[in-house]
Amino acid sequence: MNDVDASAFIRLFKEAHEKCFGHSIVDPLSETESKLFSNKIFDQTGLVIGAKSIKNYSLYILNPQVKNENPSMATLDTFARYILNAPYTDEVQRKNKESHYPYWFQFKDQAVRSQKKTGTTKASLWWITLSSIGAILALLTLWFLKHNKNQESVIDNFYSLTEDSLARRGWFVQSKDESSWEKRNERPGSVSLFTLKGDNWPDSLNKPEIKNLLLRKISSECFTTEVHLMDFVPKENWQQAGILLLEDTNFTGKGLRMSLLYNDFYGGFPKSRELVIQGVVSNGKDFDKPEEIAHQLIYKLDSTNEDLVKQNLQHLALRIEKNGKKFRLLYANGPLANSAFKEIISRDIDMKPRFVGLFALRGFVDSASAIPAKFDFFNYIPQKCEK
Repeated sequence: MNDVDASAFIRLFKEAHEKCFGHSIVDPLSETESKLFSNKIFDQTGLVIGAKSIKNYSLYILNPQVKNENPSMATLDTFARYILNAPYTDEVQRKNKESHYPYWFQFKDQAVRSQKKTGTTKASLWWITLSSIGAILALLTLWFLKHNKNQESVIDNFYSLTEDSLARRGWFVQSKDESSWEKRNERPGSVSLFTLKGDNWPDSLNKPEIKNLLLRKISSECFTTEVHLMDFVPKENWQQAGILLLEDTNFTGKGLRMSLLYNDFYGGFPKSRELVIQGVVSNGKDFDKPEEIAHQLIYKLDSTNEDLVKQNLQHLALRIEKNGKKFRLLYANGPLANSAFKEIISRDIDMKPRFVGLFALRGFVDSASAIPAKFDFFNYIPQKCEK
């Protein structure tokens, strides 16, 4: 590509990325994100850009001096059709009617004109006035985006775990344990949180605290949020990991947590080693007892089935859906990543979460070890409330 085409393509890809994900590109796209991007383009245009190509383009966009890409005219036109909301078509129709790739040239022409206008300066009162209005509008836009950022869909595959990258993507860490937090990148492509001592379960002897609680703000009344865990097999009380919804960050408001949990405590009765999907509602500082709303037995452990259990927990997904006061909890697990979700419970909870978090803990016990819970996927999708 010549310099003009390359400049227009960079702008084209950035605009298409922002349209798909709702934010500017800051990191190379993962396989999952590239597939999502490819599917959205196909759903709108009827044309295909391969996920692998999209992933390579994202690397080029972020560092065009190092990596060279030369997308075809058909690819450029498909991106442009996506940006310009062109009518749905297919390759046969485009070849017959639009083989001159009009949408790419329309976009490139607009980009070139825009650059020329940007480069032109006129010292006039009219220009100063327009600049002032533009600056005010830009500030208002930034303010609006900042206050509406939490309404955007979020997909995170945790390919970058530097502090500044996490912060740019909306994450913050509460009750940081430095030694274990430094090991968060133990397995690239996931964030490792360790089952450290702590809990938000009310306890008269201990202050509620979850170490390395990875949180982000949310504000939508209705949403779906989901996490994926890799190879997490807890084996001691009360090792667990999962997803947490909170009304505040000091555990004085209501909270809902969903996790994969190990349990063999039965008040002195004969023990059974169990792995359970648990849902627990904490009702705030004025209540000393939480409510266990879900206790779904997944596996009973014994010496004969531990390898099989480990195989079936290679992939675990936990999902919470909220529609008004209605909360729905689902899980999926298996040796393959595409296992179907199963509903555990659906019920009304009078709660307005303002934060969603990823956590791992072992309760207030010293005997259990700290094992890693590797989260390799998170999403949060605001949705229109349905009556």
